[in-house]
Parts: sequence; structure tokens; C-alpha cells
Amino acid sequence: MSQRFAVAGAGTMGAGIAYVAAGSGYEVTLVEIDEARGRAAVDGIRDWARKAVERGRSTSEEAAATLERLRLVTEFTDVDPEPAVFVEAVPERPELKHQVLAAAEQLRPELLASNTSSISIDSLAARLEAPERFCGLHFFNPVYAMALLEIVIGDKTSDASREAALAVARRLGKEPVVVRDSPGFATSRLGNALGLEAIRMLESGVASAADIDKAMSLGYRHPMGPLELSDVVGLDVRLDIARSLQAAYGDRFEPPRTLIDLVAQGKLGKKSGQGFYTWVDGKKVEG
Repeated sequence: MSQRFAVAGAGTMGAGIAYVAAGSGYEVTLVEIDEARGRAAVDGIRDWARKAVERGRSTSEEAAATLERLRLVTEFTDVDPEPAVFVEAVPERPELKHQVLAAAEQLRPELLASNTSSISIDSLAARLEAPERFCGLHFFNPVYAMALLEIVIGDKTSDASREAALAVARRLGKEPVVVRDSPGFATSRLGNALGLEAIRMLESGVASAADIDKAMSLGYRHPMGPLELSDVVGLDVRLDIARSLQAAYGDRFEPPRTLIDLVAQGKLGKKSGQGFYTWVDGKKVEG
């Protein structure tokens, strides 16, 4: 099997997937048509590697080897053909994903996957020439810290591809769960239901964001509350998922006005420095 791994999209998730794959011994190519965004992603990966050494989670030699296994390109034609894995990690827009997956498929990967958190795998597979090689590999943010990998199996995903996805999960050090294709799968459907209801509670003045989050953290032992988690995930991502789920399941997933307004204002949560909370240097500001 090839030891090459390709990722399309150098946003938060794509960069995280590339970093973890490179740290697991794959030769990784990160494809990002926006060169400035790609360079920023590589800088971020270098920062993650540096912090891993500082925290004793990696040696300086391991960090250097991880970075040496990472290559940034701006064109699909610059990706070596027949990688072991190709993961699409572009924004949650179906037409964009179709375009990226079509280009990725021409490279004949052994396993082709989408990191989508809400779009039907069967709908994405519909235009592929070899849908049996396709599945969902839904990672969680931050990829280097979150153990879960949700493997989404479509109607045409082969047993061999299912086993290949499980093998990838194990190599990346992830704990996989396997789910059948349905909008929102398991995690996004449940996570958005909680997050959207928390936003509605905030809108109607039930409690402050901090107290809503504290109630879930202390009362239900969630590591963070739903509003803080929404900031970490990205409010634009929350909104995209909510709209996909609304189209599939109806208005119980209608995005609240507060969420729509925050995204329109560019307040996207942790990555922009402002959402339901204020964030400075990646840390939530208390008070």
C-alpha cells in the first residue's frame, strides 16, 4: 500500500488532518489553491509541532520528521497519483465538494473520503466514477487532540473500503465509530441539536452563555458547554451544518437569528477571536 496521504483544503480541519497524518508516518500533500491560506496553514502546523515538543508529547526529532513529510501545493496536478488516502476537507458546500472530489478521484486514490460533518455521503458519491472507494472520514477539532473519528459508510462503499478506513483510523491513533449515511450522521446531528437549542435559550434570556455552558459541564459532565463548543467548532461551520440538517429534517434544525447574525458580522468564534466568547491567542477570555 502507498504511504502517501493527500488532503484538499487548508482550513482548520484540513491542516489538522495533514498534521496528524504526517505525524503518523504518511508522506502528506496538502492542496490549497489559495497560496496565502496554505502558507498560513503550514505555519500553524509548525506551531502545533513546536508546542507538542514543549509539552513533552513529542521529541524535537519527531517534530522535524513530521514537518519534513509535509508538502504544500496549489494544484491537484502537483499531487502524486495513487495515494493511499485522499481526504477532501473544504467548506460544507455541496457543489464545491463535488468539484474537489472529482479532481481528487482522477488521482486514483485507494481510499477517497470526505471530512463533511453533515452532507450525505451518498449524495457526494453520486457523481463519482468509483463510489465503492468512497466514504466519510469525519474528524473533530482540534484533530491532533480529539480521539474520535466518525467513519460514514454509504450505500456503495465496499467492505474493502470500510476496512481500509478502519485501518487508517488505527494508524492515526483515532477511536473509530462506524455509522450508516444519513444527514448529520450521529455526531453532527446530536451536537447541533444541543448547540442550536443553547443558542435559542441565550436568545430568549433563559441564562447567560457562561451559565448555560456551566450547567452542561457540571450537570452532565460535558468537557465544555454547547456555546463554547460552537465557538471552537466555528459558528460558520455550525450554520452550514444547521442549514443542511434543516433541509433534511425540517425546521427543528432552523438556525437561530443570533447564529446567522454573528456569522454575517464575521464573528466566527475561536478562529476569529469573537463569538459567544472573546478569544485571545486561542484562549477564552473569562469575564
